[in-house]
Amino acid sequence: MMSTLLHLDASARTRSFSRRLSARFASSWRTAHPSGRYLYRDLAAEPVPHVTEAWTELCDAVLGAGITDIGRYREVVRTPAQRAAWAVLAPLLDELVAADTVLIGTPMYNFSVPAALKAWIDQVTFPRMSLRGKRFVVAGARGGTYLPGTPRAPFDHEERYLRDFFAGHFDVPDVEFVHAELTNALVDPRLASRRDEQEASLAAALARMDEVAT
Repeated sequence: MMSTLLHLDASARTRSFSRRLSARFASSWRTAHPSGRYLYRDLAAEPVPHVTEAWTELCDAVLGAGITDIGRYREVVRTPAQRAAWAVLAPLLDELVAADTVLIGTPMYNFSVPAALKAWIDQVTFPRMSLRGKRFVVAGARGGTYLPGTPRAPFDHEERYLRDFFAGHFDVPDVEFVHAELTNALVDPRLASRRDEQEASLAAALARMDEVAT
């Protein structure tokens, strides 16, 4: 069976550390799976719309009808507004269900995920379904360091949120996180003394991407 990788990037920067990490994974994965299928979405360059009232009506209709097969979701589409909502949602669900591996490149923004990624997450929670058996890999970048034991570790609501979401909503208990820490050491004078740590963290993250991908 052909393997499929769904690759999402959420950074507002076109030359970001999270994009560099996710690109490294994708390159290694494609080398290891030359006949595999590769799907890509740039959630920052082509934002997914936020959910609308029509989306909530579709979700309620699916739940009310007891439909568990995604292929039958279209049965509840009735109004023009619902058809417009479904036109946004359907390809996102198709990509997610088709993928064996889901790769998410995302920075930490304000201790959590970017709005572009949150919009995608909100769309595909329609309704709760089990994706157990699929691999989820998050390639992250943070301006400071949020490693366990560091002063800012309690403020890491990005990894905690994504772990809770994937486990609680998609039944995926094991998500691989690889972070480049201290990226602001390149621009913030207060972190200039930690430049070596930043470079070491990035090098380790890039190497880990190769390992996880293959």
